[in-house]
Amino acid sequence: MADLKRVYPAVDVPSAHDAIDEFASIWDKKYPKISKSWYENRANLSTYFKFLQELRKLTYTTNAIEGINSKLRKVTKTKSLFPTDERLFKMLYLAQNTFMKICR
Repeated sequence: MADLKRVYPAVDVPSAHDAIDEFASIWDKKYPKISKSWYENRANLSTYFKFLQELRKLTYTTNAIEGINSKLRKVTKTKSLFPTDERLFKMLYLAQNTFMKICR
């Protein structure tokens, strides 16, 4: 994973391609499908590197998403039956707002 993680923070498209090539030279014997997938989708993946690095980090870092999902699961797990869908949505809405206030 450490070698593959060098691709994401690359500063531009050529650097990313170099990182993919380096990964392939090390790991293709054991995991050929990984670099093959990168090579086959190179044009689409290159679009990713045209965004600012700060924005790119948000897309490959899922901590915020995992945090809110964990909070929502915790809220719904304590109460498995809701009288109406509206009640469920209200509880999820309140939990989300509480989580967002804590994160600010």
